[in-house]
Amino acid sequence: MLDINFIRENTVAIKKAVKNKNIELDLDKLLKLDEKRRKLLQEIESLRERRNEIANLLKDPKKRNKKIIEEGRTLKDKISAIDKEYNKVFSQYETLMVMVPTIPSDDTPIGKNETENVEVEKWGKLPKFDFKPKDYMELAKDLELLDLDRGVKVAGYRGYYVKNEAVMLQLGLMMYALTKLVEKGFVPIIPPTLVREFALFGSGYFAGKNYNPEVDEIYKVENKDKSADGKDQKEDKFLIGTSEPSLLAHYANEVLDEKDLPVKFVGFSQCYRSEIGSYGKDTKGIYRVHEFMKVEQVCMTKADVKESDKMHKAMVEISKELHRELELPYRLIQICTGDMSAGKYKMFDIEVWIPSKNGYGETGSASNFLDWQSRRLNVKYKDKKGNKNFVHMINNTAIPSPRFLIAILENYQNKDGSITIPKVLRPYLGNKKKIGIK
Repeated sequence: MLDINFIRENTVAIKKAVKNKNIELDLDKLLKLDEKRRKLLQEIESLRERRNEIANLLKDPKKRNKKIIEEGRTLKDKISAIDKEYNKVFSQYETLMVMVPTIPSDDTPIGKNETENVEVEKWGKLPKFDFKPKDYMELAKDLELLDLDRGVKVAGYRGYYVKNEAVMLQLGLMMYALTKLVEKGFVPIIPPTLVREFALFGSGYFAGKNYNPEVDEIYKVENKDKSADGKDQKEDKFLIGTSEPSLLAHYANEVLDEKDLPVKFVGFSQCYRSEIGSYGKDTKGIYRVHEFMKVEQVCMTKADVKESDKMHKAMVEISKELHRELELPYRLIQICTGDMSAGKYKMFDIEVWIPSKNGYGETGSASNFLDWQSRRLNVKYKDKKGNKNFVHMINNTAIPSPRFLIAILENYQNKDGSITIPKVLRPYLGNKKKIGIK
């Protein structure tokens, strides 16, 4: 969410951002609602001021009369009527305000959709096999690493079991990433995966002001809860699709001290996604699933574009380093305006080579939101002069479990059907070098 004063002063640039990000937003309508909102608010405040004057007059028997009493009643009715109109206008205003996009960086490619994203880097030699390679589902079946049939039986569509060495491989990936991030100064956190609505709205995981099951790929939990005093409590709760919302909301409605910035969190969590927008895509296997593990990077910096941009680049470098140490070929993509969500200032995706696809598959996404998220979550810091500013918020995937597992199985397969274990992961599998045929 942007500051309304900034929106008024940068209308042309924001209209351009609205167009380039393919957002259906009438900015002129928003500005008219803003003007009407301010006029109604001024009118309400003026009437309330007069009502207070009348209240004081009524306390004095010498000044209390029929005319004053009648004016008080009239004012009460008038304020009530204008309040209703104001609430209606404010609701419309707020609905449009949450759609206003961050102006993308100057170096963000202008494009209509994902087909116009730009490849900026490529690393690693693609594997060449002297045998007919298998896809990860064949390999996993032969080595008893995944059970997809029983996963669907128990969990439904996109359900799966991870078994045997694949369990250690997956957990090894998580520990490897966590250890790497902690070494780089990130504070490790296992955050709540069941969160209140504000955390998801604040981080931008709702398309609009409120949860919309038709478009938001979030699971809503439908059940009663108990408050601390034992009373029944009905509050919407949601399962996170990444630890980002929980980590960003950690300091919601708080004021940090500038000396404590940047805040660097690395979160490990189970993640849940409904994938309603991906109906019909990757329907078999674990490339696109409802539940998985992930290690996520989140940073909060001072309200300085150069500083948050520098942190953004540093976080991308960490993801690249993880891929290189795992010796997995990757490419880095800069996301164009038409493939970016409203709040993002700059965004990169990193993709790993998957032989069976004869192409790359996304393993991570790094985004700088500037203060768009912190305004929603109300996370500020006090600078050296005592001024309060909204922090800049940046996030980036370190390692998600399913796709790295896929990439390792396929890129590291051998002619005899075994899988060579990447060197950096061997300590997590008893220093074994291979997963072999049983």
